[in-house]
Amino acid sequence: MTPLPDPALEPAFEVRVHVDPALRVGGRSPHEALHVVPITGGTVEGPRLRGEVLPGGEDWYVDRDGVIALDARYVLRADDGALIAITNRGFWRASPEVTARLDAGEPVSETEYYYRTSPVFTTESPAHRWLTETVFVGLAREDHGDVCIRFFALA
Repeated sequence: MTPLPDPALEPAFEVRVHVDPALRVGGRSPHEALHVVPITGGTVEGPRLRGEVLPGGEDWYVDRDGVIALDARYVLRADDGALIAITNRGFWRASPEVTARLDAGEPVSETEYYYRTSPVFTTESPAHRWLTETVFVGLAREDHGDVCIRFFALA
């Protein structure tokens, strides 16, 4: 079997999402809870895309014994006015020690916990079609109440 080349991750942009407090919906057992987080706006900055996060999206997440499955859907407006929908799924998990440090508001490197996403973009804009034809990986973190996701294009 021929070895595959190592894929490169190219920095594309960072999305800073402003959110309201999570609404706890609940779950089917004491070990599961659905939360809905309203998205109120934000920014997009980077070498390949700049713009804003429009208010009105939501981040739904299910916490199953400390492993959180994420499903966020929201709309970006690029600096040129193009609208770009994003569906961003992923996972968050951390050791109890790291979780305690995060809950206490301590600075924690994003390398100490797993907060990764896999976005899919939709747009009719020819200038941004590359988003719909590229595989991305998102590395997320919380920062002063915002959710920040650095998106990398898989070369």
